[in-house]
Amino acid sequence: MEVLNGSERRRRWSLEEKVRIVAEAAAPGSSVSEVARRHDISRQNIYQWRCELKQQAVQPTGKAVFLPVEVTEDEPGPGAGCRRDMPGYPVEIALRSGRTLRFAADLPDCVLMRLIRVAEAA
Repeated sequence: MEVLNGSERRRRWSLEEKVRIVAEAAAPGSSVSEVARRHDISRQNIYQWRCELKQQAVQPTGKAVFLPVEVTEDEPGPGAGCRRDMPGYPVEIALRSGRTLRFAADLPDCVLMRLIRVAEAA
């Protein structure tokens, strides 16, 4: 029997701790239940943290991810006549999820980052 004296307090987890625990649960061969038991938390904590980290675009490894970029010259098509230095020149980004974003080159960075987060989270 466990006797608790005083008021029970909630633990606070830092971002680094959450990232480490979520990464541990995502490792090949690991189980969310085992990781939760080891850290004395519920499985729901791990699932919730994973969702929160995904929305914040934080990688479970805690490290930056660099992706290869390929610049291609498309054949002139119906939109020929567009020049790269013109505002609104079309840009295309292929995301890790397999989705592709197409947008104008003069799109503000903050809007682009939000679009990428939403597309990756979907």
